[in-house]
Amino acid sequence: MKKRLQELFAITDHGAGQLLYACLTGFLVYVAELSPLALMMYYIKHILAHQGLSLTTVVLGLVLVAFVTYVFIYLDYNATYTTTYQESADLRIDIAETLQKLPLSYFTQRDLTDLSQTLMSDVERLEHALSHAVSKTIGFVTYFVFLSVTLCVINLPLAASIFLPIFVAALALSLSKNMQKKAVKKYWKQLRENSDSFQEAIELQEEIKAYNLTDTIHQKLYQQMEKSEKTHIISEILQGIPISFSNSVIRLSIGLVILVGTNLYFQHQVSLLVLLMFILLAIKVSDGTEDIILNIGEILYIDSAVKNIKELRAIKQQAGQDVTLNKFDIELKNVGFSYKDGQKVINGVSFVAKQNEITALVGPSGCGKTTLLRLLSRLYDYQEGQIAIDGKEIQKISTNSLFNYISIVFQDVTLFDNTILENIRLGRPEASDDEVKQAAYLANCQEFIEKLPQGYETKIGENGAKLSGGERQRLSIARAILKKAPIVILDEITSSLDIENEKMIQESLNYLLKDKTVIIISHRLKSIENADKIVVMKDGRIDGIGKHKDLIEKSVVYRELIETSQKIEEFKYQKNA
Repeated sequence: MKKRLQELFAITDHGAGQLLYACLTGFLVYVAELSPLALMMYYIKHILAHQGLSLTTVVLGLVLVAFVTYVFIYLDYNATYTTTYQESADLRIDIAETLQKLPLSYFTQRDLTDLSQTLMSDVERLEHALSHAVSKTIGFVTYFVFLSVTLCVINLPLAASIFLPIFVAALALSLSKNMQKKAVKKYWKQLRENSDSFQEAIELQEEIKAYNLTDTIHQKLYQQMEKSEKTHIISEILQGIPISFSNSVIRLSIGLVILVGTNLYFQHQVSLLVLLMFILLAIKVSDGTEDIILNIGEILYIDSAVKNIKELRAIKQQAGQDVTLNKFDIELKNVGFSYKDGQKVINGVSFVAKQNEITALVGPSGCGKTTLLRLLSRLYDYQEGQIAIDGKEIQKISTNSLFNYISIVFQDVTLFDNTILENIRLGRPEASDDEVKQAAYLANCQEFIEKLPQGYETKIGENGAKLSGGERQRLSIARAILKKAPIVILDEITSSLDIENEKMIQESLNYLLKDKTVIIISHRLKSIENADKIVVMKDGRIDGIGKHKDLIEKSVVYRELIETSQKIEEFKYQKNA
């Protein structure tokens, strides 16, 4: 049962255990709620039999009923709400840990808004259903079976009068289940599209205003909101009609019990006490079933959220063992990789990047250079061949262990809305303030940091919005220097910088690259002419490997790159004649 609950609602193992306990306490609460009715029947029986009841007996009965009911309600409250909110926190942590183990390629193929919705909105919906609907529903179903058997033993016709309308209502809900799920799924899909559009409109304000698209975007968002409102109304109607119909049918059980019971009473087949008991039970069961039908509606409502969480967990995670590496040559053997099946971006790539050497990757745009760097750092996992460091295949090394040995400086720098000090400290979280400042000095950050209002304690805004591109890039180099990793990967880090910033960054790189295994991509071919090894790529394959002078003679692709680079440097803007 525990495993079944875990599978049905995509919750953790501990959460499934707590939910099972909440189902038990829910069942006990429903049973305890019968105790006032049982006590009343006991009193009425004595009254009809003209048997007196002492005040002590009456008071003790009321106290006992109140005590039992309170205890079970208290246990149920803790089991249902307190543990559910803890499960909500555990579930978010579990999803976050799952995301941490996924390759970067997964995030390039998945909408990030979709992921944030799963982490926040989907878990929130699941949390509400677990605390208000799931355990109550399962507890009631168990209680319903228990009560059905008991009442059938007492009087089958009257029991059938209570439960027949309920079975009809349940059948109606069951037949409309897929329709309700489909409507809810469509509505939540529309909400996610709305989130995407709003996020896009916020992030691209500069472009929207520059190209005078404000009215167009406003109209688009308005139309989407109108569409989502209509979809919401339709989903509510498709959920509301089966629920309203079921509730109406359930109410028939009270009239049916009175009709059948009165007939049986006048035929002397049931006593007045039994008839009264069945009428009261019909009212109680009808009220309880109506609440459960609403709960079932909420359980159907979370179907898409559960599927999203399950799909996330089903993605293949990056596994591996923690290892210690002593040598840092990187060897590639026939490496192949595709973003999509049948479309190879990297095809049969083999070379060795040696320790204490600089290996440069060059080639036309789209040839697979950046993808190859991501494979080397295991941000993506290759599908063919092998990449090994110190003789150990990197796909068998845990990412936590592997990343200890690698510093990556990409063209697009990611910074956090925190202080300069803490952004650099990400390179090595345990580093002291003095070590962070030393890394900043070696990365030529000191000059612009001193000009900031609070120096190292200055908050730099979302993704370093308060800094220039060159300043942000120098901070990323400071991180890499602080990390002191033996393998350094650089991807077009000066492509969008002015000459002054590029000069400062090149000076800081001299310290960063010392005694390291370095793999670099640079569009400025002059900067890599003295590299120990240049790997020329075209269409995901190796076109040539060697030093600058050798490749000028042997590689047509490299020669064309050099010629193109020279033409760009010689280009001058001029008015048309």
